[in-house]
Amino acid sequence: MQLDPDWLMAQGEDAMLLHRVDTAFPETHQPDTVGIAVSGGGDSMALLHLFWRWSVKSGRPIAAVTVNHGLRPEAAEEAAHVAAFCAVHGIPHETLNWSGGGDAGNLQANARNARYRLIGDWARANAIGGVALGHTADDVAETFLLRLARKSGLDGLAAMDQRFQRDGVFWTRPLWQVGRAELRDYLKRHKIRWCDDPSNEDERFDRVRARKALQALAPLGIDAETIMDSALNLQVARNTLDHFTREAARTRVVEDRGDLLLQTGGDAGSLRPEIKRRILTAAMRWCSGAEYAPRYTAMLEMDATLATAQKHTLSGCLLTRDDTAIRVTREYNAVRAATCPTTEVWDGRWQLDGPHADDLHIAALGVAVKDCPDWRETGLPRASLMASPAVWQDGALIAAPLAGYNPDWTARIVTSFASYLLSH
Repeated sequence: MQLDPDWLMAQGEDAMLLHRVDTAFPETHQPDTVGIAVSGGGDSMALLHLFWRWSVKSGRPIAAVTVNHGLRPEAAEEAAHVAAFCAVHGIPHETLNWSGGGDAGNLQANARNARYRLIGDWARANAIGGVALGHTADDVAETFLLRLARKSGLDGLAAMDQRFQRDGVFWTRPLWQVGRAELRDYLKRHKIRWCDDPSNEDERFDRVRARKALQALAPLGIDAETIMDSALNLQVARNTLDHFTREAARTRVVEDRGDLLLQTGGDAGSLRPEIKRRILTAAMRWCSGAEYAPRYTAMLEMDATLATAQKHTLSGCLLTRDDTAIRVTREYNAVRAATCPTTEVWDGRWQLDGPHADDLHIAALGVAVKDCPDWRETGLPRASLMASPAVWQDGALIAAPLAGYNPDWTARIVTSFASYLLSH
């Protein structure tokens, strides 16, 4: 805590809200400067004002950032409103512009991903280690309904993480237990103007329909607070399953030069189906870099196929089975077009070390595995080597580290599976 308890208790109706921003970051992740993501809407304007009061009292600096998606003519005015507020209150502020879009069904998802990417870049460029987001209890409830409509299981219905790391930045949602109406009351008490986004009434968007469905459910006693409590209970259950998944992975998963082997023979055959599913979905996300796990029905199809056949492709990965293990490797077709300079990370996982040059690039080894005379001695399956990184120059193979071709080059995974499980 940064705020004096006696001062905090003297703030009346504002005390609990100020306490929430005061404890937004854990002791292990206290940023020197706190970033505030502000759209100009009521939730984020309340967050900004609360953190401004916190900053004045604690002496800790803050900075604000607004993303203008360029999707509505009002967006520039909303960004200007935030900038003017920050200028009056002495808060550094920057507006980031995004030109994206897509069809209405994907528009909000695209905008959300762009927001995280742009704000993450801004935070790293300005040495801001932590960013606060203005999500509320209403957001938790609306997300629950959206995922319920998509037949999500426990993971999807669990409450959104209150704190998480993404793209090298620590993010926090200090107002996740606070209702939208309570924040509007706060703004009115302090005579702070906010902007109402007209798209919040546009029923082309799923979230708007979920918001109106929530209003219709209120007479049954199903309101934002009730759903939030249920989502929080599911989050506790999810975290418990995650713990046992990590424990099982620690003893039953072997990382083999970019592949993962889940031991299934002997005692490992007693692995509970849900823990096995979680390990395999995490393994596929680690191998492919996919943001989301495969759908449950796709996992059932995979189980059925592997029970009668020895291989199956899913989520950009190839899964093969024998009597002792299931091997998860990158699917060659998923990376056959992936290329980058040798100094960059290839396919989100591989860093190569060797005599770099501007005319060299990394691409998958592919069928050129036949040009590596010692590839069988590596012990890796041919399919794994085909999807492994190789160094090329004008169509000529220079090195294939995992296939034992040219010892001047080595390849390493930038994030181990164990580390990935801890951060996801």
